[in-house]
Amino acid sequence: MSRRVQIGVVVLSGLLLAAAASAEFQAAPDFAAPGLDGKPVKLSDFRGKVVILDFWATWCPPCRQEIPHFKALYSRYQARGLEVVGLALDQNGAAAVRPFVQAEGITYPVAIGNQKITADYGGIRGIPTTFIIDRKGKIVRKFVGYQEMKVFESAIEPLL
Repeated sequence: MSRRVQIGVVVLSGLLLAAAASAEFQAAPDFAAPGLDGKPVKLSDFRGKVVILDFWATWCPPCRQEIPHFKALYSRYQARGLEVVGLALDQNGAAAVRPFVQAEGITYPVAIGNQKITADYGGIRGIPTTFIIDRKGKIVRKFVGYQEMKVFESAIEPLL
């Protein structure tokens, strides 16, 4: 590889890292999404808590694999200020999501996401996409694709 190409790769890599880092530590956009109980789920209702915000769908195998992680983390850390919020992106909305949530025994809030919310979060191009939001409402991490539970746990523990 020539010296010029190496420098170009380093500069491009640096720009990509800077762009990724700029998404972190930005205020998480507030939203009001229809909850499965008919009441709106608003991010602002969880201010002062650490939030795992998960964009997912019932038909998505990696999303389904992560749900036990979120259930366990919610159970383990809720008393210390963790909130998990699932934003389902299923085309059939609550009709598809409600029976799945009941069958899986999901106890954390689940709401139906929409195009505006996904756009506000930078455009969700793949699911699962999960954001870690600190107590001040800032996005501190973003994960795209399946993650092991220990990845989420190591991201939230310093914030609790």
